[in-house]
Amino acid sequence: MTKEIKSEIMNEADIQRALVRMAHEVLEKNHGAEDLVLIGVRTRGIYLAQRLAAVIKEVEGADLPVGVLDITLYRDDIAVKGGIPIVGESEVPFDINGKKVVLCDDVLYTGRTIRAALDAIFDLGRPSFVRLAVLVDRGHRELPIRADYVGKNIPTALRETVEVRFDENDGYDTVILKEEKY
Repeated sequence: MTKEIKSEIMNEADIQRALVRMAHEVLEKNHGAEDLVLIGVRTRGIYLAQRLAAVIKEVEGADLPVGVLDITLYRDDIAVKGGIPIVGESEVPFDINGKKVVLCDDVLYTGRTIRAALDAIFDLGRPSFVRLAVLVDRGHRELPIRADYVGKNIPTALRETVEVRFDENDGYDTVILKEEKY
């Protein structure tokens, strides 16, 4: 079984437009940037958080703190995957107590990653609230989790996968839809 590219969902310009729109939505819903912090789920959620922070700085002139969250040990599928998990480091060098947290990830699928991220965040403190920003929402939720800010909704089949590629990690920006071939 292999996965073949079915189509490009978003190109670099599409991603940039989505980021600008999402940043404006974050500022509007939070009435500005006061007490706002961004936390990205390792790996590609970090780039989404950093890019949203950059757009917010352009628009609002505010330098938002950006943190990095590794959720490996909070996942509910560690035993299922087997082997020794590779644990990265969480880097949240600011107090989240009473802050407005925007949790960022690249793709929202079953909701299990976000559930794990919420557990990790609440181990760090008690924010005023946590809202979720994702570049792509592909559906198929297994948990009652929804995104507050979405770059693009992409209905998918279960045999399909969505891959986000960011320049910072992959050398270029794109969102592609892949399909399993037997």
